[in-house]
Amino acid sequence: MRSRLDVKFCAFLATSLDGFIARLDGQIDWLEKANHLVPTGEDCGYGDFFASVDCLILGRKSFEKVLSFPKWPYGDKKVFVMSRKGITIPESLTNSVSCTSKSPSTLRQELAELGIKKAYVDGGQIVRAFLHAGLLNELTITKIPVLIHEGLPLFEKRGFEHEQKPVDTWFELIEVHSWPFGFVQESWKFKPN
Repeated sequence: MRSRLDVKFCAFLATSLDGFIARLDGQIDWLEKANHLVPTGEDCGYGDFFASVDCLILGRKSFEKVLSFPKWPYGDKKVFVMSRKGITIPESLTNSVSCTSKSPSTLRQELAELGIKKAYVDGGQIVRAFLHAGLLNELTITKIPVLIHEGLPLFEKRGFEHEQKPVDTWFELIEVHSWPFGFVQESWKFKPN
């Protein structure tokens, strides 16, 4: 049974075949190009996933990247931007976007008090911070059939410095799905030791 403080944290992201989430400069042109392979109407499960979450937790860099898109993709869903630096929130988003410098553990308590049941964690550094804090419950990775050879890896040592040193984290494979256009998606669930 889940306690009142339980918030389910889930990541849904794409990597290149060699495990990168972006180029070294943060660009995702390879992902944008790959999206042209996807038939109209296919979203690889993203729509259902997005509909299932109560809020999003983004890193500052991911937030800034999303702000560069032609249209804000999250509607009026609550978005928490984790950043040690202040951020500029456009006036049109002040009702749904807020900034926090809290640790993942402290943010978890705050979200639980707000009645949040399921949160979408996005952005490489933020996903790693939740992973290292032992809070990431589910991880969905869509592998894109391209090698970009160098970039920002999904998994690396750094998280938030004030979090404890990470320990081995085991996951159980829930599902694997492949599409004729070359994408392969793995869904993983945290497996307590």
